[in-house]
Amino acid sequence: MADYTSLEKIRLEKIEELRAEGIEPYPTRAERTHTSAQAISGFEAAVEGAEVRATLAGRIRATRPMGKLTFAHIEDGAGRIQLFLRVNELGQEQVDFFNRAFDIGDFIQAAGVMMRTRTGEATLLVHEFRMLAKAVSPLPAAKDETLEDGTVVRHAALEDSELRARQRYADLAVNPQTRETFRKRAAVLRSLRAFLDGEGFLEVETPILQPIYGGAAAKPFTTFHNQLKQQLYLRISFELYLKRLLVGNLERVYEIGRDFRNEGVSYKHNPEFTQLEFYWAYADYLQVMDLTERMVSFAAKEVTGSYKVVYQGTEIDFTPPWKRIEMRAGLLEATGVDIYAHADGDSLAAALKAAGKNPPADAPRGKLIDWMLSEFLEPKLVQPTFLYDYPRDISPLAKSRPGDPLTVERFEGYVAGFELCNAFTELNDPLDQESRFIEMGRDYAADDEERHPMDEDYLRAMRYGMPPNGGFGMGVDRLTMLLTDKHSIREVLLFPHLRSGASEEE
Repeated sequence: MADYTSLEKIRLEKIEELRAEGIEPYPTRAERTHTSAQAISGFEAAVEGAEVRATLAGRIRATRPMGKLTFAHIEDGAGRIQLFLRVNELGQEQVDFFNRAFDIGDFIQAAGVMMRTRTGEATLLVHEFRMLAKAVSPLPAAKDETLEDGTVVRHAALEDSELRARQRYADLAVNPQTRETFRKRAAVLRSLRAFLDGEGFLEVETPILQPIYGGAAAKPFTTFHNQLKQQLYLRISFELYLKRLLVGNLERVYEIGRDFRNEGVSYKHNPEFTQLEFYWAYADYLQVMDLTERMVSFAAKEVTGSYKVVYQGTEIDFTPPWKRIEMRAGLLEATGVDIYAHADGDSLAAALKAAGKNPPADAPRGKLIDWMLSEFLEPKLVQPTFLYDYPRDISPLAKSRPGDPLTVERFEGYVAGFELCNAFTELNDPLDQESRFIEMGRDYAADDEERHPMDEDYLRAMRYGMPPNGGFGMGVDRLTMLLTDKHSIREVLLFPHLRSGASEEE
């Protein structure tokens, strides 16, 4: 049972009063002929003297009662518009009823004629109105702060980022900039689909519940199917299913959807996130690199109107070609340690210590290289950069470079100091793949999230013959962060995962 505030109790009383008067505060039907933007544009375009009638619907955002007349602003998905309620059209009883029964936050339907006020504002002169939904809880309101010099600073409604994420519905209702962020997110998705569709890729859907997880180095969420008596995993990647489709002669496939990884939460990580993956038969990582530049720059231009965007005060230029750095050279410059001079974890750890670094204890060579990358090189990659040619230790599904079995054809794209995308020339030798599954199982403990389980069905698919191919994965949320200038991933997720235990008031 909710613990209502005094303001909420007053609104609950109004609901009872409306029903006692035979007025339903939550009617089943609503009518609308125009959005706010359509009403205003239609009025502006009309011949002078022509009557423009409209029925509008929206949320009341402000009221200004003035005796025989009342001004109000309502907001819908297209913007704001002013309502003008006057005794001449409605009668005093109806104007008084509006002022008594309606509160800021309520949804209203209003019909009338468009007019222009003395101040020049396009306004609906209301002839009739009715309640569409009574708001019990008042929305957070903007607050004015008067500074010592007398200037007034207006603070946006619902500024607290934690509360905004917990109550996204209220955040969207009172902050237009939040609505714009998620419109841009939708535009990001549209642009990626449009680009890949234009390149001849086929959008597909693969299982979210999987009997064997794979395709990435991450710990999965587990669940259980009661009737089948089977443990299942929420997918951590689409990769192994998408590559099965290459075996079936679908040569260019992509999927945009949710992945789930049982990992920590940070400004760039959420346990549930949106991923784009594609696989391209007869292509290699260099061709995928070229396509990535074109795709991401296309998305930037479509969403923002420019290849250049400002992210956290720094101009990011997505114009191709992007900078390219070989991983070995990049790590050597950043740390002074040549990873190829050290064949095992102990030797590499000793070299890092000698260089004044403090590597994690007892880590295998692959984890040490990952640590070097995240600690010393990644933060320096601000402009769009491809880091390429990775050690095989940290890339169990990628194809080795010809003549160099310890190096694989892999690249990662970095922007603003964090990873945006990951790609490979994919492994298509089933015998090599099986040996790498075995190797990963041997080198990592059973509870290590880097451990990759054996997938016999995937190996069976590979044995039928898989064409050479290039594969790619990108976090759509991170790209959205870059194109909307948001520092935290939860600002571009409608409902991010948050810690439990804190009350909504906190």
